[in-house]
Amino acid sequence: MAETIVSPGVFQRENDISFITPAPVEAGAAIIGPTVKGPVEIPTVVTSYNDYVRRFGDTFESGSDNHEFLTSMAVKSYFQQGGDSCLVTRVVSGAYTRATATDVVATSGSAPFTIETLGQGVLMNNASASGAYTGSVNENSDGSLISGSTDNLRWEISNVSNAKGTFTLSVRRGDDNSKNKVVLETFNNLTLDPNSDNYISKVIGDQVLTKQTDGAGVLYVDTTGSYANSSNYIRVASVSRNTLNYIGNNGLIRETSATGSLPTVQSGSFVGATGDVAAGANMYHNISTQTQGLANTDYSDAITLLENTDAYRFNVISTPGLTYNLHSARLDTVISLAETRGDCIAVVDTFAYGATLTNVTGQADLLNSSYGATYWPWLQTQSATGKNVWAPASVFIPGVYAFTDGAAAPWFAPAGLVRGGIPGVIQAERKLSRNDRDTLYSSKVNPIATFPGTGIAIFGQKTLQTKASALDRVNVRRLLIDLKKFVGDQATNLVFEQNTIATRNKFLASVNPYLNSVVQRQGLYAFKVVMDDSNNTADVVDRNQLVGQIFIQPAKTAEFIILDFVVEPTGATFGA
Repeated sequence: MAETIVSPGVFQRENDISFITPAPVEAGAAIIGPTVKGPVEIPTVVTSYNDYVRRFGDTFESGSDNHEFLTSMAVKSYFQQGGDSCLVTRVVSGAYTRATATDVVATSGSAPFTIETLGQGVLMNNASASGAYTGSVNENSDGSLISGSTDNLRWEISNVSNAKGTFTLSVRRGDDNSKNKVVLETFNNLTLDPNSDNYISKVIGDQVLTKQTDGAGVLYVDTTGSYANSSNYIRVASVSRNTLNYIGNNGLIRETSATGSLPTVQSGSFVGATGDVAAGANMYHNISTQTQGLANTDYSDAITLLENTDAYRFNVISTPGLTYNLHSARLDTVISLAETRGDCIAVVDTFAYGATLTNVTGQADLLNSSYGATYWPWLQTQSATGKNVWAPASVFIPGVYAFTDGAAAPWFAPAGLVRGGIPGVIQAERKLSRNDRDTLYSSKVNPIATFPGTGIAIFGQKTLQTKASALDRVNVRRLLIDLKKFVGDQATNLVFEQNTIATRNKFLASVNPYLNSVVQRQGLYAFKVVMDDSNNTADVVDRNQLVGQIFIQPAKTAEFIILDFVVEPTGATFGA
């Protein structure tokens, strides 16, 4: 409340302006590529590798062998290196749909509700050859499903109470059995009463995300359904037998016939999904124009969806499995995406496995962008199948960036023996000599070097920018990305505010302390922020504009260490 001043005197006030503005939240990496299961072309945040496996799976069978997609390997490397969140967009070839459970049995009459999997593809199906769940026909003698696996699901209804109109729905893993149940989720005291807080759709969720195109041909993710999904595995597709106001005002069942709508104690699985991983997919070092069962064009929509900066935020994007010599059109769009967004750097692979230095440098010379970076050679690592396989550098680089962010800051070089090490790598496709590294670096390719007794590490940090400037280094580009995010977020709070000195001072009070902290953390040599009458003249103000200028001197890295050893004659003295 404002203080009323009537008679003369001294009035003391406190004005606390010492609040520290928090640094921007790190958005993490965006990985685009095929996965075993999960939602199709819907960017999905995962917060750990276990979370990724639960949603998207890890290994799959193709032909007569087991494989792991490069997407899975990239996400695994990212979290092993300290990444905190990852935006995964699944890419497929062909039509993929969800599996449903339409045969829930009611006490009497038709099925009361239908549930479906959030994951898409035939892997989610678990039924007989006829395509429908038929109880014991699908089960072995121990109650396990004939086609059950760690990647698909089954459901179970228990604790049905006619007196309360409630029941329990559990989601179980597809490969369990009646004596050893693996319960993934349990929802208790569910009802079919839409006026109840425990209404099945409210508790489990009924929303579905789909890719749509508007009248102007613009892609976007559309959300249908009334209740957000709290389940990690299923959604309520429909409720056909609501029991409105099941319990009356007198505490008794309002209509006894409503008990017939409740489900019985039972279990079942899911059917009807379409879409499968193509047999004969070209994997690992065999990748060609057909990469992991996909074509170049299969990535188009997934890349376009990530153009939405308001919906998705990340600082590095990778599409492991695409190489510039085979998929240039798609990687051009990835780099263009990074340039348009201005808040991320694209990690691209120039050439497929088995390339020469001439192959690699020739492709890199075709590229020119400070929002892209490339690394070589390919690296051998152990996949989730236990086999040693070859993977491109784009699988591992987001993890190196994450480690750098955690150990230092985005403006430190993600390279060298301190921050550029790559754990889990068995060997590099080629052990680079000093001359090899010189050749690669002069063509903007960051070498991955092998040092005896030390291991494998990134030994370069150039962007794909051709012209020499501060932005031809990864650490400077990532510094600018970090600063632009923070300053942009502060400026967003000023939109529609009064264009006055108070508003400008509010901006300066938040930006200057943050930039000072960046100087102290070795990201900048110096800076200056101008937002005053010099750049906000009357003409600018009349156009409803507020102009600010941020001048920065980025800190440079020491990439070339020169040590002079001077041999002095005997008897020479050394000054202090």
